[in-house]
Amino acid sequence: MKIICIGRNYKDHALELNNPVPSTPIIFMKPSTALLINNKPFYYPEFSNDIHYEVEVVLRICKNGRHIQTNFVQEYYNKIGLGIDFTARDIQRLCKDKGHPWEIAKAFDHSAVVGKFYSADQFDPHNINFSLIKNGDLVQQGNTRDLIFDFAYLIQYISSRFTLHIGDLIFTGTPAGVGPVKIGDQLDGFIDKNKVFSCTIK
Repeated sequence: MKIICIGRNYKDHALELNNPVPSTPIIFMKPSTALLINNKPFYYPEFSNDIHYEVEVVLRICKNGRHIQTNFVQEYYNKIGLGIDFTARDIQRLCKDKGHPWEIAKAFDHSAVVGKFYSADQFDPHNINFSLIKNGDLVQQGNTRDLIFDFAYLIQYISSRFTLHIGDLIFTGTPAGVGPVKIGDQLDGFIDKNKVFSCTIK
């Protein structure tokens, strides 16, 4: 099982980090050991002093595929959920400065929170409202209509490079509003008014 993540897929998020808006999808991966499920707590790692939350809509692949054309994309994912791409921002900055890959800042254990999934048939993929609440305050709010690269394009593009397998997850990108967490924080993710996950920082 692969966890495929898309960076800078909302214009406002790219701009808030002073990054250029991409012309093609930015892809990185997390291993299965990054998964954090069932509302388990996230334990702050000792190697970083600046862990950030990034809430994202997550797609679950239901059919093996390679070189998937956009008009067939909906056959290849059947579940939509929400998750957090935890990022060690201080480590990521060092990686960028040295021209190194980001995985050490993105793919560490339990860095991929995933909540419950819903049938994709319930959603218009171009109009999914989602949000993240931190300690009772709204910190991120997004809608998939603002994606730079929509679900169909992402699956077509990713599958032209990597064969997709049943159970693979695609984190589709985060909107503006990312920020740090500290021990004791409570994060709650919502699609519309439905709570999808809760995560306590310990």
